[in-house]
Amino acid sequence: MASPLQNDVFLRALMCEPVPYTPVWLMRQAGRYLPEYRATRAKAGSFLDLCKSQDYATEVTLQPLERFPLDAAILFSDILTVPDAMGLGLYFAEGEGPKFERPLRDEAAIKALTVPDVGAELGYVFNAVSSIRKALDGRVPLIGFSGSPFTLACYMIEGGGSDTFSRVKTMLYDRPELLHHILDVNARTVVEYLNAQVDAGAQALMIFDTWGGALAAGKYQEFSLRYMQQVVSGLKREADGRKVPVILFTKGGGLWLEQMADTGCDALGLDWTVDLAAARRRVGDRVALQGNFDPNALMASPDAIKAEVGRLLASYGHGAGHVFNLGHGISQFTPPENVAALVESVHKLSLPYHD
Repeated sequence: MASPLQNDVFLRALMCEPVPYTPVWLMRQAGRYLPEYRATRAKAGSFLDLCKSQDYATEVTLQPLERFPLDAAILFSDILTVPDAMGLGLYFAEGEGPKFERPLRDEAAIKALTVPDVGAELGYVFNAVSSIRKALDGRVPLIGFSGSPFTLACYMIEGGGSDTFSRVKTMLYDRPELLHHILDVNARTVVEYLNAQVDAGAQALMIFDTWGGALAAGKYQEFSLRYMQQVVSGLKREADGRKVPVILFTKGGGLWLEQMADTGCDALGLDWTVDLAAARRRVGDRVALQGNFDPNALMASPDAIKAEVGRLLASYGHGAGHVFNLGHGISQFTPPENVAALVESVHKLSLPYHD
């Protein structure tokens, strides 16, 4: 039997329920800015070995919680484990980021793409979820996650990261039916993947649509939002007698918040280009909002960080429905003491907004 939650402020905020303060966690909170993470990664040998080891994944997931009084843990993994499970051959080139040995470049390979046996291919992820949930012992909730179908497709087609997404966009305009096939397979896989994370112990879910904001108006709705809607519709929304909230995050998606809120998700992640007060007016009480501190502001002085935290809290205003976070993942060059200043500022300065 899972331990009862000692701190459920994060989950309550996602459900727009009253909370004593604004909860905070950070995208990529377990990462290279922490010396203890770098030490564990060196022991593991490689990033993929770190992801695929239940013990190491548990260790690094908990590291930021030992340092900072964060209100949630997020599974340590990578969005590209999903296309790796489809046989694309994920590897990490030193200093170059993720690459695929067999990117989707020809029609035959695309038409052969199918939903993998998630249990067999990604069992190491679910083992890590169970291990982390046990190690947390009810301290804070555990977030599971996946990349969005479109963001996964970008890596699968480009063969790695891209500044232009020229291959994806060429396919989108020339052969949209091929891209739709990839996206449908991805969406069905992501549903199975996230549901298995819930079965293993994840208490909230987040869908990272990192590259959806690169799409033209209309194309975002057709090629990204539609498939996130498909995912949200297929997810298990309750476990342990409690709702499992779902957060959607499209980086660069501030134009489309109303449509994102219509997917049936519980919360929207916001990047730093979005005005919190305006976003709250636009979506009303349909969804909670998560965000949206500029990650680069963490390079500034603690006083400047505190001032920016205060500005964002004031922008959101009184009441529940706000989870404080960054507008994107934390930089590896962030001083850990600045993260401590951020977390402390959020907890202290948010108190008057919840009386």
